[in-house]
Amino acid sequence: MPSPAGMDGNDSVSRAIKTVLASLEDSKAENIVSIDLNGKSSLADHMVIASGRSHRHVAAVADQLLKALKDAGLGNARVEGLAAADWVLIDSGDVIVHIFRPEVRDFYNLEKMWQAPDLEVETVH
Repeated sequence: MPSPAGMDGNDSVSRAIKTVLASLEDSKAENIVSIDLNGKSSLADHMVIASGRSHRHVAAVADQLLKALKDAGLGNARVEGLAAADWVLIDSGDVIVHIFRPEVRDFYNLEKMWQAPDLEVETVH
């Protein structure tokens, strides 16, 4: 089913991930990792994890990303954690973005969990 903007799902996802990555780069986010979730989860098509240098930087990166998504016509994303700015979660539907302070990112280590190799069907019990 086409999106409201008249694009098919793949075009929408491609535009969303490009917008997210460009905004994070422009905001000087650090250690940006994009993880393809196709076949791993039905939550979203991509997960992006990035770091900010401080509470203030994490909040600024998140604010800039929310504005970029809206300006690109990708709607209003859901956001959590912006007040504390230790870990901000931005859910734009097709792309989920986590922006962490470095210590918090090291503690949760989401990359390790989501970048684990897929198990073969025969090994699943």
